[in-house]
Amino acid sequence: MALKKSSKANLRKWYPLYVEIGLIVALGIMITAFRVDWSPDAEVDLQMEEQEVVQMEEIQQTKQIEKPPPPPRPPVPVEVPNDEILEDEALNLDASLDLNEPAQDLPPPPPEEEEEEEEPEPEVFVVVENMPELIGGLGSIQKQIEYPEIARKAGVEGRVIVQFVVDENGNVQDPVVVRGIGAGCDEEALRVVREAKFQPGKQRGKPVKVKMSLPITFRLK
Repeated sequence: MALKKSSKANLRKWYPLYVEIGLIVALGIMITAFRVDWSPDAEVDLQMEEQEVVQMEEIQQTKQIEKPPPPPRPPVPVEVPNDEILEDEALNLDASLDLNEPAQDLPPPPPEEEEEEEEPEPEVFVVVENMPELIGGLGSIQKQIEYPEIARKAGVEGRVIVQFVVDENGNVQDPVVVRGIGAGCDEEALRVVREAKFQPGKQRGKPVKVKMSLPITFRLK
């Protein structure tokens, strides 16, 4: 047996009506709320607490009064023995100056010391008209080399360059190793160069000092 739905129980039919009624009621409530005076009748008396007033006292700047120094103490008297009164020496005031008398001989002034003129050191040239020539050639120096034992055992070979000055007599002065190889070879090169003899260099026909360099070769046989 099928059940029939009552028309009164159909709520969807009355739904639009309920919505309109709700909107009208809400609108009335809002209009009433805007028109009502919500301001309080009694005036509210707000009392603020009194703030404590702090008074600042002015600080007076004090000045330091400088006291004058005390007066110095009076000197203590010291007994002094009686001074002996010396008789004034008799002065001969009757002496007269005779301008005709010859003047006393004064000692002669000391002789002026003659300044010794220092001889200027001879100039050392690098290039001259006639350069110094090694007597016997470079081979004579190579023959005098004694190979150092340390260099021989270590197998050290190379070339040592010695710089020196040939003076006016053809002698070697101030030899210095410019480039060495060590192991005793530098010292041996200096020795053979010191013993070398040169024909001096000349500038304008006059012997002069000339700076030179020589390579000394160390080679194992």
